[in-house]
Amino acid sequence: MSQQDPLVIFTPSGKRGRFPVGTPVLQAARQLGVDLDSVCGGRGICSKCQVQPAFGDFPKHGVSVAEDALSAWNKVEARYDEKRGLKSGRRLGCQATIQADVVLDVPPESQVHRQVVRKAATERVIEMDPATRLLLVEVAAPDMHEPSGDLQRLRDALAESWDVELAEVPLALLGKLQPVLRKGNWQVTCAIHQPEDRPARLLDLWPGYFEGPLYGLAIDLGSTTMAAHLCDLSTGEVRASSGLMNPQIRFGEDVMSRVSYAMMNPGGDREMTAAVREALDRLAGEIAEEAGLAPEHIVETVLVCNPVMHHLLLGIDPVELGQAPFALATSDAVELAASELGFASIHPQARSYILPCIAGHVGADAAAVALSEAPGAQDDLMLVIDVGTNAEILLGNRERVLACSSPTGPAFEGAQISSGQRAAPGAIERVEIDPVTRQPRFRVIGSDLWSDDPGFAAATAVTGVTGICGSGIIEAVAEMRMAGLLDRAGLIGSAAQTGTARCEPNGRTHAFLLHDGSAEGGPRITVTQADIREIQLAKSALYAGARLLMDEMGTETVDRVVLAGAFGAHISPKHAMVLGMIPDVPLEAVSSAGNAAGTGARIALLNRAARAQIEREVGEITKVETAIEPRFQEHFVAASALPHASDPFPNLSELVTLPEVSFNTGSGGDSGGDRPRRRRRRG
Repeated sequence: MSQQDPLVIFTPSGKRGRFPVGTPVLQAARQLGVDLDSVCGGRGICSKCQVQPAFGDFPKHGVSVAEDALSAWNKVEARYDEKRGLKSGRRLGCQATIQADVVLDVPPESQVHRQVVRKAATERVIEMDPATRLLLVEVAAPDMHEPSGDLQRLRDALAESWDVELAEVPLALLGKLQPVLRKGNWQVTCAIHQPEDRPARLLDLWPGYFEGPLYGLAIDLGSTTMAAHLCDLSTGEVRASSGLMNPQIRFGEDVMSRVSYAMMNPGGDREMTAAVREALDRLAGEIAEEAGLAPEHIVETVLVCNPVMHHLLLGIDPVELGQAPFALATSDAVELAASELGFASIHPQARSYILPCIAGHVGADAAAVALSEAPGAQDDLMLVIDVGTNAEILLGNRERVLACSSPTGPAFEGAQISSGQRAAPGAIERVEIDPVTRQPRFRVIGSDLWSDDPGFAAATAVTGVTGICGSGIIEAVAEMRMAGLLDRAGLIGSAAQTGTARCEPNGRTHAFLLHDGSAEGGPRITVTQADIREIQLAKSALYAGARLLMDEMGTETVDRVVLAGAFGAHISPKHAMVLGMIPDVPLEAVSSAGNAAGTGARIALLNRAARAQIEREVGEITKVETAIEPRFQEHFVAASALPHASDPFPNLSELVTLPEVSFNTGSGGDSGGDRPRRRRRRG
């Protein structure tokens, strides 16, 4: 190129180069590697390649831009402006040509890899580069003198215009190809699925220009619940989020119960596979209905799950995961037709991607958390705890990342709790207990008022006070400990010992009355000794898993704690530390990531490079198997105390003074020596 050719500068990238007069802006952008979108291949149909020229003097760039630096407005741009409208000053990059030195801004909506901020539990920036995209091509009409099939000419057009080498084409689409081509007068929009470094697949095609949108589902398939985000594959917008209880619960509340069911019942694994697949398809249909679109517009799904759920979803008997050495059938990422996973209501050619598993009990959900929270990119030592029926725990920094799974059980989700329920309107989610009067107050989901605020009864008249969810039971137990109703060993005192009639006899133990709704026809909501034991079991397993990773890392402390999981955004760090769920750190060093596994699934859905990234990183994570670590039992027993039998909690001590009470009478009832039994392995 001559040095006298016009200088073209693109912002915000700052990329620049000289191009001959008459070069289309889109062509210049592609040659410079500028992030300028185009679906129609420069035909002035899609409007994705809009740019905003800037005129005047630019000392920073060393240029002056004249009003005629680009070619005059042409008929294609005028037609598009008339039909759809162009923002003032905008030009179509495929139509405007370079006439002189020019500075061109590429607005965010015109960038292929535009960054979008999504609000789930936390704001998240995701670079858009989905595996499924729309491409417009112009296919050569058939010629008797150069005989070739319509499919071959479509392949040639995709290769020439988009550098896309098309792999196999489903028979259903082959039958649709000829009428679509002719209806579109040899212009056709193709939905192409092309993961990084893998062949491109044709998912669908439409006559002429079709701008979609197309949708994908990011699904976190948990042992107790399954949650999904419906995302626009062109913008990243979350159109709807929804969830269902996992129907496999009827076969066992935890993963090892389900493995046992498969072992003891011939065909049990197939029953559980059928149940979860049917539920996933129902979830896809419900979330599409919520968003007001047909489910066949969903062309891709990304799923994350623990190893047992992973195998049952794929139709693999999980028996090997129930015994050492806990061998996975495959730990690699899995890509397959969505129909093979039972998705019958979404697009018939939709694809599914399942993130890789880390180890026999550290699954694709933990990989998704690693993708979302990136402990391996931190300077500080970060502990990430994804709280669920099985807790996934990551500990790491730039030097090393460790991972394990710990069998917490479903208590943190409100299951196996006497008044427990899922997080729904009417469930108690926040609790405070006055340390002097021992009177409780609480908030329920669906109302911002506390139970002792004026208007609470009216505000909750529709939902009532129905039970207590996971975050509520955690706060209730922690508040009982801070108010002196519960001793270090986890024993509830009697009315005489605590000075409140709310501590009621309950068989040979005691229970704390949180709310008596019997006068209004509602339930009496209590925290029983059995409830305390369930929380102790869960938190002991959680803390023991974290301590094992800290032992492996050779540290007694961590710099930061990130709480993930469904209730991570709702539990206060102080209450978690009072229970001894997490290691002692300054409260400001504890943060919430919400459903980090779901966020990781969404990142993988919207950015194909992220899939390759996590597939690489999983191989570099050190796995610690709690089932065979001799110190797990030692850590577990010590962690049964509230907050801990031996580990100091200096940061917590500066915040609260825990009453030194003991309700071990030594006769009858429960006693301090009756420590929580260790939860059955992997449950």
